[in-house]
Amino acid sequence: MAGERLEKALKRFRQRYAKAGQSGKSTVLNEFCAATGYHRKYAIALLNRPADEAVKVLKRRRGPTYSEAALRAIEIVWKAAGCPWSQRLKALLPLWLPWLRKRLPQLTPAVEQEMLRISARQLDRRLRRKKQLLKRRMYGRTKPGTLLKHQIPVKTDHWDVAEPGYLETDLVSHSGDSASGQFLHSLNVTDIHTGWVETRAIMGKGETGVVEALDGIRRELPFLLRAIDSDNGSEFINYHLYRYCQKHRVEFTRGRPYKKDDNAHIEQKNWTHVRRIFGWDRYDTCALQAAMNDLYTQELRLMMNLYQPSVKLRAKERVGARLRRRYDDAQTPLDRLIAGRALKDLPPAVRRLVVLREQTDPFALSVAIEKKLAVIAALRQENARQQNTELQMSHTLPSGRVCQETPHAKTKASQG
Repeated sequence: MAGERLEKALKRFRQRYAKAGQSGKSTVLNEFCAATGYHRKYAIALLNRPADEAVKVLKRRRGPTYSEAALRAIEIVWKAAGCPWSQRLKALLPLWLPWLRKRLPQLTPAVEQEMLRISARQLDRRLRRKKQLLKRRMYGRTKPGTLLKHQIPVKTDHWDVAEPGYLETDLVSHSGDSASGQFLHSLNVTDIHTGWVETRAIMGKGETGVVEALDGIRRELPFLLRAIDSDNGSEFINYHLYRYCQKHRVEFTRGRPYKKDDNAHIEQKNWTHVRRIFGWDRYDTCALQAAMNDLYTQELRLMMNLYQPSVKLRAKERVGARLRRRYDDAQTPLDRLIAGRALKDLPPAVRRLVVLREQTDPFALSVAIEKKLAVIAALRQENARQQNTELQMSHTLPSGRVCQETPHAKTKASQG
């Protein structure tokens, strides 16, 4: 009935609109817009059509479901958590909500319900424009190792494990736009079962430094290290790491050359835990190494492992030419370590982490991370200025003139 009434009314308006002059058309258009609520441009398009043309009744779109207050609160959490993608953001909202109440006293229960009810897809739509600024490229500066190719077996399939302790490892370069001299690398490891990540900054990529950093990580892990899997870089394929793994009864495997999918877990963590935090600038001093390790072993470690949910690939299904991937629910690495067990049944190291998470404000962690990153950026800029000054002084005469001696001038000076 509503469609029939609209069609009859539109037919009358079209007849009046067609017969009206220039000033009369404006009057008819104003009446039609007031009666229907249509935009003037859309109303003009309808009235200019033949009077007997059928009307296609469209369903009116509903208004916005989520209030601006809820979206602003979600954006605050999103920025403090490091701009995670929608599935992870939806999973961490209940974990961060108690601390958000202290930051936003005006947060009402109705707004909290909206925040918890919003879907991951809706979060993608709301944050789409801001996410477009996060896309960057990644570069690496490692080369294949040639030793121990036969002693260290190649692993071509992915670990299907139900317990922690099986790690993928990789080295991330911090050379900037020049690979000359010594510069820092980040040794990054991730656990396959829980997604737990540990990172250490080392100077260069020497075999001894890699082993020392890995040993420090092994001692800090809240679970037993059972196996590691690396690429074919010479920083891993060497006798130092091979003997270390044999001594501590750690299984040691490597991926296939030029097959990054064999180490897909750590390649993804290289971006989320290293590149998007420190970028592609050059870091090459001991002061920067100490500052980076201070961040890696404290605030960043707690933020990523206690408060940042991650998803795990559960199954892959081939549907025609497409590969459909199914993931489990987003959980933090600590939650996967707990795995539904009571606090009293957890190992002491995991129990301490659970208590620490209950007492630590993630927003305060986020602020501390930003402050330390600012200090690191200032150290890097000061180091770059010193290097530029030394370079200019090395090419400048005492009088202040730039030395531009030709080979002939040098030869004459040496003969004289």
